[in-house]
Amino acid sequence: MATKPKRPYLLRALYQWIIDSDLTPYVLVDAEAADVVVPTEFVKDGKIVLNMSPVAVRNLRMEDQVITCDSRFGGRPFALYLPMASLIAIYAKETGEGMRFELEDFPDLEPEGGPDQPGPKAPGPSHLKVVK
Repeated sequence: MATKPKRPYLLRALYQWIIDSDLTPYVLVDAEAADVVVPTEFVKDGKIVLNMSPVAVRNLRMEDQVITCDSRFGGRPFALYLPMASLIAIYAKETGEGMRFELEDFPDLEPEGGPDQPGPKAPGPSHLKVVK
């Protein structure tokens, strides 16, 4: 019997602990992993560190297969798409406390509506507009 990956559960628990401790949750992401959507101009050595605090992101969804949210980079809106397999670590900015995740196999994203329905897609450009 195959067990479910631990990463989504540990990530959600540590995220909540960091927020409840009035700290800032940061995640380290493998920006070169399959299906990752991050602003490439902020990627260094194939990785990106993202501030996931409630003041830094909107519409945060931590699902078993993917994290999605809306953020801003250099004043521009950006929709992040982070497959769970791309997450390397979560930690509190102020203390460095957190966890580096072990390698895990993640099954491919399954279609949401059954085998005849298309699966989730990476988000396109944001629908938000700059108002001056």
